[in-house]
Amino acid sequence: MKNPLRIVDIQEAAPSIDFKGAKILADTRAAIELKEPICLSWYDRAADRESPAHASECHGDCEMPGFVEYAVTRGAELEIVVGDGAYVFCYRPLGEFADET
Repeated sequence: MKNPLRIVDIQEAAPSIDFKGAKILADTRAAIELKEPICLSWYDRAADRESPAHASECHGDCEMPGFVEYAVTRGAELEIVVGDGAYVFCYRPLGEFADET
C-alpha cells in the first residue's frame, strides 16, 4: 500500500527540538490544515519510539511504516514531518466524532 496521506514538511524546526516541541509544531500546523485534527499515530526517530507501540515490528519491507498504515486505516489524511523525519505525526479530522451541539 502506497502512502495516500498529504505530507507537510516542517523543516524550520531547530535541530535540538524535543518531542514535546515537535508535537506542538505539528498540532499547530494540523489545526491549519484540518478541521478539528486528532493525532492518530506518531514516530520519534531519536528515541526509536512510535505510537501505537510496536506497530512497525511486523512490517519488514513494506512500503510504509506500521504507524502510518495504522493511521491510514483509521481515516488519517495528513502526515506532518518535523525536522527532516526526526518526528512524524499522522492526523485525521475529528469529523463524525465531533460534538455538534
